[in-house]
Amino acid sequence: MSLSDAIRDALGRFEAASVLDILTISILIYLSLLLLKGTTAMSLLRGIAIVLVGAVILASVLELTVLDWLLRNSFPAILIAIPIIFAPEIRRFLERVGRTGRWPWPGRPLFEGVVDVVADTALNLSVDRHGAIIVFEREAGLEDYVDTGVKVDAAPSTQLLEGIFYPNSALHDGAVILREGRVAAASCTLPLSDRTDRELPGLRHRAALGISERTDAVALIVSEETGGISVAANGRMISRLDGPRLRGILRSLLLPASELDRPIRRRLPRLSR
Repeated sequence: MSLSDAIRDALGRFEAASVLDILTISILIYLSLLLLKGTTAMSLLRGIAIVLVGAVILASVLELTVLDWLLRNSFPAILIAIPIIFAPEIRRFLERVGRTGRWPWPGRPLFEGVVDVVADTALNLSVDRHGAIIVFEREAGLEDYVDTGVKVDAAPSTQLLEGIFYPNSALHDGAVILREGRVAAASCTLPLSDRTDRELPGLRHRAALGISERTDAVALIVSEETGGISVAANGRMISRLDGPRLRGILRSLLLPASELDRPIRRRLPRLSR
């Protein structure tokens, strides 16, 4: 049978129900990926997909019999492992299905109007020596960490952020997470970095470095002891920032179109191990 005959045969069997079936599956997969986008599990899913596709291509090209047999017979085990690995995401999916709230439709992170607000807030907190940690969510979702805090969902302002980090306030002990130009949550718990360098004077710096090591988030820290301002990104930290340098670094990291992006990234010093 020629290729044209095979195509005509397939089109002959194609019915309206087949179109509905394909659309339904596509929508379900799309919504599932949207839910995963809000968590760190998206990186894990991407890694699993890359490994599986690479193994299949390797086994096919090099005709590796054992690897091919292993891949063919490991499918049932993968089906069992997926619910175990993604148990929190599956639970969150079922919870959201049962709610009347809006679905997490994708949005592009917009920080153009937020950088100046956060920079002004950091400078004011530095003068008063009020400790703070503000995290910018980028491509990697931080929903797992948002769930550890208090949901806010408010437009950022210097008054709001300074009020959150005012000493002894109800929400000052923890991190503020910004998502798509809004304050998503406050008093959030972040993972601590395993590093114990002298350049990490307190838990805020270790938490900021920890979230930057595990995700692509950018974290801004104001030291309660010295009032110093630092920024952590990509497992690196730069400290002793004044106003112009702080604004420049935040813009370079959060606004991809900036021409200063690459030079500033190269100037971020890596912490000694």
